[in-house]
Amino acid sequence: MTVLSLEAARPYMTTLVDELTKAGAIRSPGWEEAFATVPRHAFVPEWYEQETNEKGITVWRRHQAGAVGDELAAVYRDATLVTALDPDAAQQVDESAWTGFPTSSSTLPSLMAGMLEELAVEDGHRVLEVGTGTGYNAALLCARLGDRAVHSVDISPDLVRAAEQRLSEIGYAPRLAVADGQQGHPDGGPFDRIIATCSVPAIPQAWVEQARSGAVIHTDVALGVEGGLVRLVVEDGQRAVGRYTGTTGRFMAARTDALAYPRPEQALAAPEVDSRPASVTAGDIRAHYPFRLLLAFHLPEARLVYHRGDAGVLSLQLQQLDGSWARVPLVGEGVGSVTYGGSLDLWEQVEDAWRWWNDQGRPGQDEFGYVREADGQAAAWHIPGGRRWRLA
Repeated sequence: MTVLSLEAARPYMTTLVDELTKAGAIRSPGWEEAFATVPRHAFVPEWYEQETNEKGITVWRRHQAGAVGDELAAVYRDATLVTALDPDAAQQVDESAWTGFPTSSSTLPSLMAGMLEELAVEDGHRVLEVGTGTGYNAALLCARLGDRAVHSVDISPDLVRAAEQRLSEIGYAPRLAVADGQQGHPDGGPFDRIIATCSVPAIPQAWVEQARSGAVIHTDVALGVEGGLVRLVVEDGQRAVGRYTGTTGRFMAARTDALAYPRPEQALAAPEVDSRPASVTAGDIRAHYPFRLLLAFHLPEARLVYHRGDAGVLSLQLQQLDGSWARVPLVGEGVGSVTYGGSLDLWEQVEDAWRWWNDQGRPGQDEFGYVREADGQAAAWHIPGGRRWRLA
């Protein structure tokens, strides 16, 4: 990177640090200095933003960081920037736009800062980052702890090569590896801190094995309906226990394939059984993240998706792997009704969870604990009241 481009970026870097500090995402001098030192545009030379083109098609439009002005300022927004699309699904529609699904991104800076603060690193700690991505987060860790302390893995050889080059250009040399991050680092631990910028369905065994006693694991656990960030402390005997954090955010799923995400198997939808009035609407679910998380505890194998019917009605649909489903319209006259199929009325469980959540005073996500037992079983619980849900 040239001195000119770095100097051109400094006002935007300063503005971003001020914004993150005022928002409470940055709370310590160490991370304030790191964000003020590491230039984000070195790691995001181009990105994609979703838009509807002149033909009415939803596309990902490519943008490139310029040396000055609005193009450079755009990189320093507090926004997630998509940096790669699934090549199996992407189709080019014009010279700078594609359809498809994101496979990598530069995370929302406020989310990164919040997670790094909650990681509570100290000088001398060895850190494993799962999901190298662009390399920006690894650079921040290097700025705070030094190169020798930082280990980072990613499933994509292309991402690791690009990140290594970008890191080298600005003077950082963490230990990078191409690997399935769910298997930890190929060189093994032990690590004092493990942070993942991808979601996992459960805490991998390898992470616990590569963590020192007292180490912190910070990751996004995806449960189907919803997921969230957990901060866990590893105890003797490979048990990890903690809670959901006040910082909210979601990440793309961890991959075992460098190019694409796995497609979950789903049974054919069961025949429609009935429609009835619903005491919980799609609007209720969409408006309350902690309730969606609670619903995931109740139905850990269910998924929440959007469904468009034959008449064009868009609904929120809860579905199980066995083909059972229940859906409520997002708009229109039917918003207060539910239609369902399968052997059970899934929406009854939604309504039971809603009543419990309201009876408990609508607890936030940070009032729920999470534990990964030594045998791999996981559970969540309501910290004030003690109610417990087995997750796996």
